[in-house]
Amino acid sequence: MSPRLGVIAESAWHRVPGGTHRAFAATLDALVGLDRFRVTGIAAAHRERRDLPIPVRHHRLPRPALYEAWHHLGRPSVAGGPYDVIWSPAVVVPPRSASSTDAPMVVTVHDVDFLDHPEYLSRRGRWFHPKAFAVACERADRLVVPSSVVADAVVGHGADPARVRVVPWGVDPIEPEAEPGRLPAGLPSRFVLWVGTVEPRKNLGRLVEAMAHNGVDLVVVGPDGWELDGRDVLAPLGDRVHRLGFVDDAELRALYAAATVFVFPSLAEGFGLPVLEAMAAGTPVVTSAGTATEEVAAGAARLVDPTDVASIAAAIEEVVGDDEVRASLVSAGSARAASATWGATAEGYARVFEELVSGGKTA
Repeated sequence: MSPRLGVIAESAWHRVPGGTHRAFAATLDALVGLDRFRVTGIAAAHRERRDLPIPVRHHRLPRPALYEAWHHLGRPSVAGGPYDVIWSPAVVVPPRSASSTDAPMVVTVHDVDFLDHPEYLSRRGRWFHPKAFAVACERADRLVVPSSVVADAVVGHGADPARVRVVPWGVDPIEPEAEPGRLPAGLPSRFVLWVGTVEPRKNLGRLVEAMAHNGVDLVVVGPDGWELDGRDVLAPLGDRVHRLGFVDDAELRALYAAATVFVFPSLAEGFGLPVLEAMAAGTPVVTSAGTATEEVAAGAARLVDPTDVASIAAAIEEVVGDDEVRASLVSAGSARAASATWGATAEGYARVFEELVSGGKTA
């Protein structure tokens, strides 16, 4: 009989699902498609339902209380057990007595920027994430990370390297020029696209500075986060900014496909899913050297120093103004995106789960 896999599915109830939830949802769909596990979701108490491809068992506690109880009190055990293996796709860690079979545990660590740059986080984030990471290092049989950059970082912060596994994210195919009718009205024919949450490490302020004199419009997709007011950050570009906030998946695909260049000069990422999404849409990419996005781009993007406004500005000017450069980046990016599938991501996780189910708790 197939192993029983319990999955912490709480990100499906986040107010504005971000890249980590999109990665989880795509990986979950692909895992279900493998048909090698009996998968059950585990979540806190919620009034609203979510459309997930698996049954979900809910706790009586709301999210904040459940997380606190798990991390600080070591209870309650996870709902719906027993399980043969438990996966937390974010750093939220149930107690080791999570089922009557003491199921082995896999925790995904997307990044450890909360340890390297706590100034980038909200007040709650600075308090919550370090504790959660410490608990993950203590309880998890495997820590799965999306890039070698994060693997090196978690080991540097005390994780047992024998328990760390790298499983990169994938990307959905996006047809260039897909669904042009989904584009918002009033966008220019040429524009720079940026996608993310407006928070310090995303480095949107330097991108705005870099675009001050190039005459190209900037389209910004994503919600306000913390520590920054998006209106203040974007104000220097005046009416050259098109602030769209949260958009649905179809509209996001259309924006990627229509953009002249996608620019993502983040200061720190665990992976950088928007880089692959833009490449899959046939759009040239400018992103940061020295971060996980350089690893994700794999030579198919123009790299910049994210702390150097002039470096960002020069790369944008080159890609926007040179058809040959743009065509070369599109070709390389499309090939890179085609090599990254959610099926491969699911297979990577399945191997980790099956290793533990077969008795390999210690590496």
